[in-house]
Amino acid sequence: MKYYIVIPAHNEEAFLADTLNSVLRQTLQPQRMVVVNDNSTDGTEGIIDEFMTRNPVIYKLNTTSSTAHMPGSKVINAFNKGFEALDDDFSFIVKLDADVILPDKYFEKIAYVFKGNPKVGIAGGFIYEMDKHGGWSLNHPMDKNHVRGAFKAYSKNCFEAIGGLKPAMGWDTVDELLAQYHDFEIFTDDSLKVKHLRPTGNNYNKRAKLLQGKAMYGMRYGFLITLIASLKMAWKQQKRKAFIDNMYGYLRAKKDQEPFLVSENEGKFIRDLRWNNIRKRLF
Repeated sequence: MKYYIVIPAHNEEAFLADTLNSVLRQTLQPQRMVVVNDNSTDGTEGIIDEFMTRNPVIYKLNTTSSTAHMPGSKVINAFNKGFEALDDDFSFIVKLDADVILPDKYFEKIAYVFKGNPKVGIAGGFIYEMDKHGGWSLNHPMDKNHVRGAFKAYSKNCFEAIGGLKPAMGWDTVDELLAQYHDFEIFTDDSLKVKHLRPTGNNYNKRAKLLQGKAMYGMRYGFLITLIASLKMAWKQQKRKAFIDNMYGYLRAKKDQEPFLVSENEGKFIRDLRWNNIRKRLF
């Protein structure tokens, strides 16, 4: 199967070479890989240039955006610019972070999944991060059927059906909800162990703490589901402040009448899906 990769990269000098090398070791190679140099002020661009001389599938796109490292809008705006530089002759498209190391057969297995089951719209493995003992431990605080935003692969049909990726916090949740709205399945493979070189959120701007609640508002969760989801998140993170930040972000977005990320019909589907999942856990 033919696939393309887009890698948004902002000041990734410490990790980018490892990521690109792991892609170039794949048993199934991409037909095109766009690395979007998003306003980097370190040696990121030089690394891209060096790899471009080694492999013709690698393409560099320079873009300028905010210097603030915020989750959601910055990375997806960069991804979307990279995607626009590609044609539509692909079977699946990959959004890949610039700080991960993939197992060598990663995309061979992803292609096998998409080819074997056309109902699968989004596929991926699991993140492992280095622990204090120097070993690689699973870091997947979400449900097992969730693919982390660091390495999401979308079938072409699914990507088109959901209208691409939303440049907002929560993009890697709303994409899966919309995929299910359009009757696609999410597939995760626990044998695909991806090494994440930088712990999630370590570089995020302090203003990002309110964006999760804003995203829940944008996905039309409603107050009660947001309350439950925020309690669950705070409990998993063992951070009471996470609950307060989420609810404040939600209420502030509601007061400011921020734009929704989904339509009314999509929102109703999302709420019904969330309530069904809550009932399954309770009963």
